[in-house]
Amino acid sequence: MFGIPWSTILAWLAIYVVVWWITIFAILPIGVRSQDEAGEVVPGSDPGAPALPRLALKALITTAVSAVILAIIYVFHGYIDLL
Repeated sequence: MFGIPWSTILAWLAIYVVVWWITIFAILPIGVRSQDEAGEVVPGSDPGAPALPRLALKALITTAVSAVILAIIYVFHGYIDLL
């Protein structure tokens, strides 16, 4: 594709996936309130379960943050090879 080897494209895609997963685990706990803290414990669920996890919003934020991190890695990857 555009003269770029598939191995390079797949390598950058793999790096993005790893960065995305690391980022999602860093973003997931931000702003979470348990059902117990919110005073809305659903019968049969754990009181420590999130009351409103907002997973779609966190996935979008993770995607944007991961893209920025990948861009930084791309810019500096030539310098890392020199170390």
